[in-house]
This record gives sequence, structure tokens and C-alpha cells, in this order.
Amino acid sequence: MNSPTHSGSLVACSSAVDVSSRRHFLQRAALFSIVAPHVLGLHGATPPSGRLNLACVGIGGRGGDNLSEMARESIVALCDVDEQRGAKARERFPKAKFFRDYRRLFDQLGKEIDAVAVSTPDHTHAVIAMAAIQLGKDVYCEKPLAHSLHEVRRLTEAAREKGVITQLGNQGHSFDSIRQFCEMVWAGAIGTVTEVHAWCQNSYRPRGFRVRPPEVLPVPPTLDWDLWLGPAARRPYHSVYLPGTWRGWVDFGTGILGDWTCHVVDPVFWALNLGAPSSVEAEADEYDDPKVRAETFPPGCIIRYEFPAREKRPAVRLTWHDGSRKAPRPPELEPNRELPGIGALVIGDRGKILYGSHGAGGAQIIPKTKNAAFVRPAQSIARSPGHHAEWLAACKSRKPAGSNFQYGGALTEVALLGVLALRHPGQKLLWDSQARRVTNLDEANAWINPPYRSGWTL
Repeated sequence: MNSPTHSGSLVACSSAVDVSSRRHFLQRAALFSIVAPHVLGLHGATPPSGRLNLACVGIGGRGGDNLSEMARESIVALCDVDEQRGAKARERFPKAKFFRDYRRLFDQLGKEIDAVAVSTPDHTHAVIAMAAIQLGKDVYCEKPLAHSLHEVRRLTEAAREKGVITQLGNQGHSFDSIRQFCEMVWAGAIGTVTEVHAWCQNSYRPRGFRVRPPEVLPVPPTLDWDLWLGPAARRPYHSVYLPGTWRGWVDFGTGILGDWTCHVVDPVFWALNLGAPSSVEAEADEYDDPKVRAETFPPGCIIRYEFPAREKRPAVRLTWHDGSRKAPRPPELEPNRELPGIGALVIGDRGKILYGSHGAGGAQIIPKTKNAAFVRPAQSIARSPGHHAEWLAACKSRKPAGSNFQYGGALTEVALLGVLALRHPGQKLLWDSQARRVTNLDEANAWINPPYRSGWTL
């Protein structure tokens, strides 16, 4: 265990579609299609009903939402470091055993559970998911997959080696809209794509704080603060960190980039088969002080990625905008029409597609007159029964889910490379994905695998 006491290529978008590239994507779509659920070789004590025995770690907030989506299975264990945050879930599933410490859950019920849902803050995703994977359990993990690039790569490798069924919690990946967007791009709706702008106008900068607060507050009696910290460096409790506000703190969250890249960039990541970028560079507002950079995220930033040419598609430039840094307004957009608060603009040599938020919502060629004239292509990607349902069915059929850790891990690495670039604003970082290191600024590599506090390992 991890404590001392417990154990696709873009179809070169032209009127002549490249057959080999399309075949690549159709094969991927077929691989991720969901067959009728039936129990095959489940590795826990599956009830006669064929339902999975599930353990859910992190059951307040987003964890409660995930529980609702999985409620038809057999919920045998619930875990949360805060008894108050977990109270509603415990009332709803009174037969489930409750734990504060996920390690005790696995020690006591490891042989009884089939799969684990992880819905905790970013900095504890990896240790919990890895513990489950090492026990051979299937894992659903909220996005981003992990808190560091090293953790992401370790999880993807371990999941592949153990042969477990995994799913990243970027639910838009299972929407019909993301599939329709991919089909549009592959059909040559806007020609060859070479540029993307993606954005989220939110900001997770902690209100009133740029560095950690000096005062020490009493820990609420329902919260195990030491367990909440997990592998993060020890610090005194303060209400500014939780619940929810942890996303704005470097030791616990990954900012807007970590929270939204796995949603907003997902459609182009799939449609263009982006893979890993070759470089990343950040600009940030009010972020010159290294003490601030070590603690919190900026009120706004721009991240510039360069993705090299791959298979039949050319190189792609992707620019991320968040908070106070607004995305450029395309001249094709009608004067009375606003950009969505969260979304992306995909630029081809024969047009532009605008979409919003999760799963390429409302993807349309702009302007509307050009969208109306476009003949939608026939469906070429199997539709999903829903993100959670897809994973649950995959756990039973032993076929991979669509946003499994191999795909979702690579997508998360894009987000975390942006976070890494924020540590060195104004410096273009050259990225060697295979070696998992920055090749032109060695000091940046210290952020790839930040140390855990004593007693915690991956």
C-alpha cells in the first residue's frame, strides 16, 4: 500500500478523405463500443444478480453525483475523510460499510469488491487509484486523472499491466455531440485543421488569498485533516482550502487547466488524434512572484501548445485561454451572437467550427448560413449508453471504455503540461513525451514528479 501502517489522425480534411486515417478512427470507435452487459471473469464476489460490488471513495459533491449514476450496482463500501460530507450518501446506502481511510477499506473488503470510483481532490487521485489497480480492481476516476505528470504515466502503465477496466470522469466524452463533431471534422466540414482556441472564463484563484493564510483554525470534528492532506506536504488546517476551493491551491488542485481541459479539449484531442505536444508556453496575469506561483493559480492565463504533424494531418497550434484572458472573437460570428463562456473554436482552411463546454456541445460551422448548407455525414462512431453506464458495462464485458486511462491519461498530460508551463511563465518548454521530460529547462523537470510527504508512496 502507500503508507507505513497499511499495507486518430485528422482525415486530411479535404474533399478526398484519406482511407487509412478513417479506418484508424473507425477501428478505435469499434474498440470502444459497448456490448450488452454480461458477467465475464469478474474478480470480486459478484452477487447472483450480476451487479458489480462497488466501493466509492469520496462521496460528497461530485462523488455523490457519481454514486447516483452507479446506484443500480451493489454499493458495498463508502469512504470519505469528512463524515459530514459523506452523510447523505451513508443515509442513501445504509447497508454499505463506511470508512474514513481508503486503505482500511481495501484491507478489509479488498476481496469483496469488483470496482472502485475515486472522486476525491486531485492530489489524492493517484494513490487511491493505484491502490485499487494493484488489487486488480476496475477504476473510475474523476478528472484530471492525477496531480502530476509522473502520477498520470504510472497509472496508465499500471492499468495496462493489470488489465483493469478504467474510465476518466470527463463525461462529455460519451455524449453524442462529441461523436457528431468528430464525424463533421473527418468528413472535411472545415478542411484541414491547423489551429484551435479553447477557453474557460472561470477563475479558481482563492478569494482574498495569494499565498497560504497565516492563521491556524481548529479542524472541524467531522474531518480527518491528516488523511485529507494525504501525500501533500503538511500544513495547518484552514477553511480556505475546502470544500471545493482546493482547486485553486497548487498543492491540491490543478486550477482551471486541470478541471476543464479534459472537457473542452477532449473533442479536438479525439478528432485530430493530437497525442502529445512538442512544446508548451504560458503567459499569466499577476504571477511574477515565485511565492505566489508555489501556492495558487493566476486570475488568468494563456497556454500555447504545439502538436507536431502526425500520420496524415499537419501540425496543430492549440491556444488555451482562461479567467481574465479572453479568447479572440472570430469575424465570422454574427454580431448578435456571443462566444460561450466555455468552449472552443476550431480553425480549418475552409471554415471554422464553434462549440461549447462538455463534449463539443452545440458544435456548428460559423456563420449559421454556412452551417445550414453543410450536409451532415452518416454516423460512423458507435453511440454510448452514457459515461458511467459505459464503464459499468465495460467492467462486465471486459472491453475497454471510451475514455480509459490510456486515452484519458494522455489527455490529462496535456492539461498538466499547461500547469507545468505556468511554473515558468514566458519560457517555451520543449517536451519529450517518451522520456517524460523537458529538454531545454532542466529546473522544470522538478515539477514532473513532486515529492510526497514522508510515509506516502505511489
